[in-house]
Amino acid sequence: MCHMAIHQLVRIKLPNSLTGDVSWHTAAEAAISKPSDVAEEAEEVAAASPRIKLADGRHLAYRESGVPKSKANYKIIMVHGFGSSKEMSFLAPQELIDELGIYFLLYDRAGYGESDPNPKRSVKSEALDIEQLADQLELGSKFYVIGVSMGSYSTWSCIKHIPHRLAGVALVVPVVNYRWPSLPEKLIKDDYRRKLIHWGLLFAEFAPGLLRWWVTQKWLPSTSVMERNPVFFNSKDMDVLKVIPGFPMLTQEKLRQRVVFDTLHHDFKLAFTPWDFDPMDLSNPFPQNQRSVHIWQGYEDKVVPFELQRYVSSKLPWIQYHEVPDGGHLLVHYNGLCEAILRALLLGEEHPHYKPNIPKIVP
Repeated sequence: MCHMAIHQLVRIKLPNSLTGDVSWHTAAEAAISKPSDVAEEAEEVAAASPRIKLADGRHLAYRESGVPKSKANYKIIMVHGFGSSKEMSFLAPQELIDELGIYFLLYDRAGYGESDPNPKRSVKSEALDIEQLADQLELGSKFYVIGVSMGSYSTWSCIKHIPHRLAGVALVVPVVNYRWPSLPEKLIKDDYRRKLIHWGLLFAEFAPGLLRWWVTQKWLPSTSVMERNPVFFNSKDMDVLKVIPGFPMLTQEKLRQRVVFDTLHHDFKLAFTPWDFDPMDLSNPFPQNQRSVHIWQGYEDKVVPFELQRYVSSKLPWIQYHEVPDGGHLLVHYNGLCEAILRALLLGEEHPHYKPNIPKIVP
């Protein structure tokens, strides 16, 4: 899989995790179906993976990777993105995993994969799900969190709602919510992505049935057209897309399933409608700088513009900002990037190639 075949993977097979968010521009916003329909459909899928039972009775499916938990020096929870699952891809060298003693816990967020939907899902509930998962699997008082693409809103929520449980955080190509109050209008007013999200939310809210009908028509191009669209991906991303699976959850067959539509719809809305907090009002979860928070961004990312990430990082000086000069949105598929992410997060090692020279941003 990908040009890191020479490395053994932290078997996270889901290339869609990070790119999945791009699907906001197509079939991302699904129709809302009746709860009974969702329950019936969910019950038809027998869970093959281990699951925990949450306090509200829901189940979360998970997968473990890396060194055995009992021998781990570092325990990391991976948070997948839009249209993804616990099978996401994170290409880390096995040598590094063994050397540092890294244990990975990957899980299906609410409604994804083999996890139950959460009818009361919120930005805060995403963090509380992670906390319960960590407690039931006995990860200890503190753990690391890596959120990829749209999985970043769950990760921001951890910084807000469970900062005392965090050992360190990395947000990889995190989505930016244009509804954050602190984002200056002059920075986002001409951003075409903002307009696309706006229209997507309108359709999802007021015409979900029409949207659902549209994206499941056989005469429409398949999602493979979008996956190879240079509007969303730079040349390096396009090379990656030639050798990885695309967006299996976004096929027309999958999109016809009510439970899939509901999950995508709710996930999209939570990411891009107002939250219960503004990330730029957050305090440093590690005031003594004993640990760190990182943002990893591609300079050529066409899904999330680097200008927004630079602004967010400038407002939160306790965040360590890393920028890949020729990087797009599929950073976790690039040769050596996952190793760089882990070394920065766990060991505090900064790769000079990813340290941009950014002029001071005036609000």
